[in-house]
Amino acid sequence: MAGKDGKPDIRFSGFTDAWEQRKLGEIYTERNERGDDSLQILSVSIHHGISNEELDSNTLGKKVRRSEDKTLYKHVYFGDLVLNMMRAWQGAIGVVKSEGMVSPAYITAIPSTQLYPLFMDYCLRRDETIIQMNNLSYGVTDFRKRLYWDSFINVMCRIPSVPEQERITAFITNLDKLITLHQRKYDKLVIVKKSMLEKMFPKDGANVPEIRFSGFTDDWEQRELGELGETYTGLSGKTKDDFGHGNGKFVTYMNVYSNPIAKLSLTEPIEVDSKQNEVRFGDVFFTTSSEIPEEVGMSSVWLENSNNTYLNSFCFGYRPIEKLDHYYLAYMLRSSCVRGKITFLAQGISRYNISKNKLMGIDIPIPNIEEQAQIGGFFKRLDNLITLHRSKLEKLKNIKKAMLEKMFV
Repeated sequence: MAGKDGKPDIRFSGFTDAWEQRKLGEIYTERNERGDDSLQILSVSIHHGISNEELDSNTLGKKVRRSEDKTLYKHVYFGDLVLNMMRAWQGAIGVVKSEGMVSPAYITAIPSTQLYPLFMDYCLRRDETIIQMNNLSYGVTDFRKRLYWDSFINVMCRIPSVPEQERITAFITNLDKLITLHQRKYDKLVIVKKSMLEKMFPKDGANVPEIRFSGFTDDWEQRELGELGETYTGLSGKTKDDFGHGNGKFVTYMNVYSNPIAKLSLTEPIEVDSKQNEVRFGDVFFTTSSEIPEEVGMSSVWLENSNNTYLNSFCFGYRPIEKLDHYYLAYMLRSSCVRGKITFLAQGISRYNISKNKLMGIDIPIPNIEEQAQIGGFFKRLDNLITLHRSKLEKLKNIKKAMLEKMFV
């Protein structure tokens, strides 16, 4: 963050000079060199800057339209700046890390000797700079906004000496590598969980799952959900204003949808109808309606001891009457074999719904209680590990965000 003296709040020892303010037109010159068929085509994204290699349609998540005439593309070299002038106001800007060519619709620029080029990949993607680009872009609507070269050259930034630029870049690059490492670990664990939710529960027509713990060989039972428990309704006040009075607590729709194990994420004063059932330890909550079919019938198990706590009206409660492992129940109800049955039964056009009766008629797989405990414990530990990596990832991202504020001017 800029101080009155033009120095950042945090910097490496040995650097004391104030940062110099420059217009981009003073430190970049436009490059208009044509490409050829031997070069890879690089892309610029809002979130990640310029790619290190050519990306296909699957990676980009959309159909790539490219001119047959490669000579129209612009040749770029390591250190060049590339700007998508149609999306500059959203952050579509980056520094080239491998030689290639880019769309002729992009601005390409050569850095001056005052720059360590990779430093600008961080400097120009900061919020403060993107806001300037937004203000200097013009068009009738956001969709038509463009940042042309004559406006680009007027964007202001502050830069330190090249050695300080190099130190800052090395620090943030290492931080980025740590973020990437934890992102990969997190993504792999999420994929493992998804795979296990498919393989550790029997598929339709099967009596046993593909993967199970050693020592268990018995066939699993198929039981109707309604045979194993009883339902109760969520809380619905007399009017919307009822949610502004009283001292009851309620479990929200999004909490049920987002978490296999429900937690009280929201505590607000509400008017409590004494005829409504309070939630109890071990209860299961089901969503019943959503604009997204995959959210309908999503479930969450309540594993907290609390009083005066209720469900909101978009959910209903289910209280098991037979002995079931709570964690097994939580993850089994989110397994692909059960979720497939539920989404198949969801009905609607603009909004999808499923009734309690339909949900209670679904067959669910039940092994003996010992195997339930093993499976439930496995998924609980896996979720704890996923949460740990997600927490580390968020901390690292927050550190990077803070450093981009405090190490720059």
